[in-house]
Amino acid sequence: MESKKLSLPRHENTGPANSLPYRLARQQLAGIPDIEEQCRKAGAQYSGESITLQYLNRAYLITLPDAEISLINSTEAIPIRDRILILHYLLTSRGTPPADKLIAFHELHEGSIYYPTFAKRTIQPLVDNFGSDPSLLLTVSRKLGGQKTDYGDAAVTINAFPHVTITIILWRGDNEFPARGDVLFDATISHYLPTEDVTVLCETIVWKLVGLKRSV
Repeated sequence: MESKKLSLPRHENTGPANSLPYRLARQQLAGIPDIEEQCRKAGAQYSGESITLQYLNRAYLITLPDAEISLINSTEAIPIRDRILILHYLLTSRGTPPADKLIAFHELHEGSIYYPTFAKRTIQPLVDNFGSDPSLLLTVSRKLGGQKTDYGDAAVTINAFPHVTITIILWRGDNEFPARGDVLFDATISHYLPTEDVTVLCETIVWKLVGLKRSV
């Protein structure tokens, strides 16, 4: 099942809990005829009254039928963008097995059109904050469940959702070339999130990493 194309708030804590995208996503989730099957496709656990889902190395509880979202074992407030991403993932998931093939953002549907925005909101802050010391990315990403992988000067793969992996790559700058960065995805990512949500997810991850860097 695919969710309607809804714009997410641009900033992490922007938008009230009753914002239109959030309300529509909750209504769509309540209208799924076979929620148990949809949870299976998403890799979520369905109990009859609630859904448990892993998102960025933390467990979230979605209480039915109103789709209220909370962190398990925490009273921490959940930013509206995270809540919308969680619901959109549940709505869009098709249960497609991983392709074990990495693709770049421009290979996604309309990715070439959105790439300048994606680069500005994701790649640039990544390079600005980690380009001079790519190894720091390996350290701070552990909090999000990041696993080291062999690309560039430093790279990590983060399981954003059960079926959505984000691979972040950095190349250190030198006297001849500036630092560079890239983000890659399993080729099935469009079976779990629309392109606009992929942009928001990657931006969210990068700024979470920046926040963790500041606490090191």
